[in-house]
Amino acid sequence: MSNDNLYKPGEKAPTSGQYEITGPRGGGTGIERTVTKGEPLPPPLESGQKYRLTDPTKTR
Repeated sequence: MSNDNLYKPGEKAPTSGQYEITGPRGGGTGIERTVTKGEPLPPPLESGQKYRLTDPTKTR
């Protein structure tokens, strides 16, 4: 899996929606966080984890 669409904790969310926490190698954990566009992504559960947008918000 590529790292193209992975975001680091603390980075501002480019889009509002559900972000899945990924492991250090990019594999999904099944844990999601809801983040609003422009807000920083929350701290991960473990070191090395990042976020992947899985379900963008469909409203404006």
